[in-house]
Amino acid sequence: MGREVEVQYTVEQLVAVNPYNPDILNDLENYVNEQVSSQTYSLDANLCLLRLYQFKPERMSTQIVSRILVKSLMAMPAPDFTLCLFLIPERVQMEEQFKTLIVLSHYLETGRFRQFWDEAAKSRHIVEAVPGFEQAIQAYAIHVLSLTYQKVSRPVLAEAINIEGLSLDKFLEHQVANSGWILEKGHGRGQLIVLPRNEFNHPELKKNAADSIPFEHITRIFPILG
Repeated sequence: MGREVEVQYTVEQLVAVNPYNPDILNDLENYVNEQVSSQTYSLDANLCLLRLYQFKPERMSTQIVSRILVKSLMAMPAPDFTLCLFLIPERVQMEEQFKTLIVLSHYLETGRFRQFWDEAAKSRHIVEAVPGFEQAIQAYAIHVLSLTYQKVSRPVLAEAINIEGLSLDKFLEHQVANSGWILEKGHGRGQLIVLPRNEFNHPELKKNAADSIPFEHITRIFPILG
């Protein structure tokens, strides 16, 4: 008889083949920690783990759940945080660390970045457990600003991304060199930053040929109106 060959599956394959098998719980939990250490992300795997916790509540690790929620915050503007929260029992959501994350999510969704950074500073033990958190939120804040403004003042930018002074100068130099930002003449708080054009901060009227009325049709209407 030939030897049986043990087939090794990736976590994504395990999720795709048998997402409701509690035997993959350990693999999924280890994968969350791997996402944290490698700064990668898999929403499908994390949702699968949260669903399995619903069937095996005694196996739930609040540390793992917290890390999943922090990673989902880092994915904004995608609605991942809400998707994950739906799968977490209300009694668990009432724990202090999860109430904090829910508040942070609300601040981000409403663009209240100053309140967000203030609250995050009080909860460093939660958010700093996941490398790259600050940079991901800064990228989201810039995304929100770019949808809203053609130009943004230095103080508004500093508040949104929680960077000031020389660190902000270096950040702006990098954005000018790599992201098409333009610094208008000015110094200190009066400096304006021109953000790259997009369809939201530079809305333009687009002529729709189907909606246009030929000029000769208009000239026929005038006598009737008269």
